Amino acid sequence: MRTALLVHGLGRSPVSMFPLAGPVRRAGVRPHFFGYSASVESMPRIVARLKRTLTKRQPDYLIGHSLGGILLRLALAELPTTSVKHFFMLGPPNQSPRLARYFTKWGLPFRLFSGSSGRFVADPAGYLRLPPPPCPTTVVAGTAGPRGRFSPFGSEPNDGVVSVGEAKLDATHEPLLVPALHTWIMSHPQVHALVRDIMTGTTTRTPRGAS
Repeated sequence: MRTALLVHGLGRSPVSMFPLAGPVRRAGVRPHFFGYSASVESMPRIVARLKRTLTKRQPDYLIGHSLGGILLRLALAELPTTSVKHFFMLGPPNQSPRLARYFTKWGLPFRLFSGSSGRFVADPAGYLRLPPPPCPTTVVAGTAGPRGRFSPFGSEPNDGVVSVGEAKLDATHEPLLVPALHTWIMSHPQVHALVRDIMTGTTTRTPRGAS
């Protein structure tokens, strides 16, 4: 049976990915979950555990929310080969997010909460060493975040934590946009439909954000 590995975001737990379990199962795929604590574990340790999990389970699909997507990118970069059919990144900070840079500089609670993982995403230089995913990838970015004069994102579309521009893998890779907030993007019906359709091979077009 085909399998999928789901990895949650910063400060969450595997429970936060449960809304995707139903769509994944309906696509004939068995979901598995990976948990971590960025405030307790260093990023290298998390990535090492994730690499071992990928090697052992050899999942057909990967779904990462926020930091979970970056952890998967780091783990994939250390594998010699991969059999992953598709990688879904939900609200990922594929470019160093401005909120992380702000809170890392000024917020001791954030630094304690996010540990070395927070320091990584707050450092644009770290991303220069991160290769693109070695498998077909769809990036999903939310657009329900605040915009305007008092928003840290100005007029740029965002999910309240990551802007659409920060979710891009590169300048040529356009994310699939959904009207969702960062925290609940994995619960959005459009995300469920996208995951189901790609896993079942019933999508009628290459989704915006797929490569």
